[in-house]
Amino acid sequence: MTELDIRLTRYGSRVATELISATLADLSQRYGGAGDTTPIQPGEFDPPLGGFFVAYVDHVPAGCCGWRTFADDESTAELKRLYVAPSFRGQGVARRLLAAVEGAARDAGRERIWLETGTAQPEAIALYENAGYSLIPDFGHYKGYPSVRSFGRTL
Repeated sequence: MTELDIRLTRYGSRVATELISATLADLSQRYGGAGDTTPIQPGEFDPPLGGFFVAYVDHVPAGCCGWRTFADDESTAELKRLYVAPSFRGQGVARRLLAAVEGAARDAGRERIWLETGTAQPEAIALYENAGYSLIPDFGHYKGYPSVRSFGRTL
């Protein structure tokens, strides 16, 4: 990897939409169905209540990740759509995206960050655990699903 650039991007932009489509296709392969049916409104990722980031490696879109303010607690950010294209995996892109999202959420006054993932994503679980996340009670759209794993950490 020569150059990594992470940019704040509108959730509905062309590049974000393409990466989100790839994210959902990946989740569909892992879990079936649409991949993720969590209700999302693009404006939820607009600052100061959220942010959506795209990572570029040598000017090529390599991954994405966003955060939005958790509806039930304004001091909590919810991480969504962390994805790295297969050809860029294993290069630290996900860790850098995660750090960018955490920093933006912290700068916006959030005290903690939560996320949902699942048992069919062991590499994501490893990333979150290595970044200091711990299991928390399930909270979101997939609360109660046997394969869901919810994680959180203090910012």
